[in-house]
Amino acid sequence: MAHWGRYLLLLWLILLPQLAKAVEVSNGKLVDVDLSPYVLVTEQTPDMRFAAVQALDSKQWQPQQDKLLLKMGTKGLWLYVKLIQHGDGKHDRFLEMGNPNVDKIRLFHAVDGQLEQQLVLGDTLPFSKRPQEHANFLFPFEMQQGEVHEFWIELASEGSSYLPLHLWSSKALLQRDQSREMIKGFQLGILCAIGLFSLFMALVTGSFTYGYYAGYVLLMALMVSCINGTAFQYLWPKYPLWQQIVLPVIIPLVVAFGTLFTEKTLLLKYHSVPMLRVCRAITALCVLLALLSLALSQHLALILELIVVVLVCLTLAVMTIMQSISGNKLAQLYAFSSLGIIIGSLLTSFQYIGLIALPVNPQTPIMIGLTVEIALKAAVLAIRYNEERKAKAKIQQEALEQAERIRQVREEALQTEAETNERLERMVQERTLELEFTLRELNEANQKLLEQSQVDSLTGVRNRASFEKRLQAEGRISRRQQTPIALMMLDIDHFKVINDTYGHLAGDETLKAVAETLRENLKRPSDLVCRFGGEEFAIILPNTDDDGALTLAETLRNAISQLDVSWDAQKVPLTVSIGVSSAVVESDTHMTRVLSNADKALYQAKRQGRNRVCLYDNAQYQANSAAAAKEPSSH
Repeated sequence: MAHWGRYLLLLWLILLPQLAKAVEVSNGKLVDVDLSPYVLVTEQTPDMRFAAVQALDSKQWQPQQDKLLLKMGTKGLWLYVKLIQHGDGKHDRFLEMGNPNVDKIRLFHAVDGQLEQQLVLGDTLPFSKRPQEHANFLFPFEMQQGEVHEFWIELASEGSSYLPLHLWSSKALLQRDQSREMIKGFQLGILCAIGLFSLFMALVTGSFTYGYYAGYVLLMALMVSCINGTAFQYLWPKYPLWQQIVLPVIIPLVVAFGTLFTEKTLLLKYHSVPMLRVCRAITALCVLLALLSLALSQHLALILELIVVVLVCLTLAVMTIMQSISGNKLAQLYAFSSLGIIIGSLLTSFQYIGLIALPVNPQTPIMIGLTVEIALKAAVLAIRYNEERKAKAKIQQEALEQAERIRQVREEALQTEAETNERLERMVQERTLELEFTLRELNEANQKLLEQSQVDSLTGVRNRASFEKRLQAEGRISRRQQTPIALMMLDIDHFKVINDTYGHLAGDETLKAVAETLRENLKRPSDLVCRFGGEEFAIILPNTDDDGALTLAETLRNAISQLDVSWDAQKVPLTVSIGVSSAVVESDTHMTRVLSNADKALYQAKRQGRNRVCLYDNAQYQANSAAAAKEPSSH
């Protein structure tokens, strides 16, 4: 009778209108089920009792939505999931709640409609109060064939309400934890190793750069351990109040040390005083926010800090890009190294603030970005240290050479004084002639070196440095005389295909042929062709308007398309795309815009099919850019 009673109960539960589709659980030893697609959610008043929640109509429950679960600060949020066991025997199962930073969780467990157990979890309780000693919240229970298990979970948290649910068997959970703990340990170990090494380097060398980087990495390691629950599990398991305080204090301090490190790495003291002041202001704001977080609620502090993180990341990204454009080589490396953490921080912050919802744990983007950023920034720091070491060695070598030259001159002077006046006069005359000859040779050598430093070694045309110097001079002439200046940006079409098909030597020959053709077709002495970089060339045409520049551009394009360049008895197809822009320069910054407009026109020519000339037209460019931006959304 008991056997039939159980089946009648199961039949009644199945026929009754259900809140959610039940998850069918196998009786295997490796159970690994993501319950997120089966979870229902409802928001009720914080003082609502469990019996009232249990009696809610099914229409008041809705499928789990990431934006609902990612919002900051929640009370009265209920989750519901139902499981059915298949197969014979009794099996141990674990319900994992995968956010170790939830303040309070009330869990109600019912079997076949009867409430079996209820308990309270959360990081506001000592770690020892958990049913299982685990960084996440684990609820162990047993399942038998045909049993229907229901779970109601109430959340109350000042932080994120994100709580992914997962069902495990003991063996599957152990396997997952082994790999995850290894990854967590490896990540924290790398952070601590880099941080301690930087700290020792700062103490030995007295370098503020290493000191700021050590503070940044070590605080980042502590922040990561707080986020993934490791700190609460091992550092302060008996003091849950620390879990509420430490994270809001650490986040702005991490940003502060990261900003100071950025300031030192980019050498803003020498490159940009306004940017230096911005970094100092950000640092002061972050320190103040860290102190203020002790007086604010955790919810308000985290919201403010996430907003600050987004704004600071964007500010530092803009500053780094501006420094990269201005020619700061360290800024270029730093921009590349910061890309991962900036994107990761923005994605994580936007998820926690509720602006976006991605199908991944909100911690995942910042963790990936952090790993990439720490490794690359360590490389940037090593490169800078190596450059400083080489610079010091070069200065020391030059000082030794100068001292040796001074010593030799003094010996010659003493020897000259010991000789007779007649010999002294003759030697002075000879020395004067020698010095004049040497000076002439030095001047000639310097002139040759100057010319070589301004010429591209492969193509024989002027290089990028010569281009920028000439561009500034011609821009000032245009502004002073109110005459137009035209710029061309020329790019060899499908140059990578040429390299991949015929080899890099064929690519070099192609570059030489294009450079020679450009040089032959520029008739005026004031016109200048330069290799801008890679397969790109830039041409400066003083006192030239749109019509003149377009005419010459078409001439160059036709001349290059008719070149007969062969490699290994195979003709190399060769065409170019050219962007043209001209204007009467109004200021130094205007010259930069003219160059940028020529570059935009070049990319417009490429988008229109290559092997063509495009003149920059702002209205047309905006329209084409808008059309290009819509293309992905149409797929």
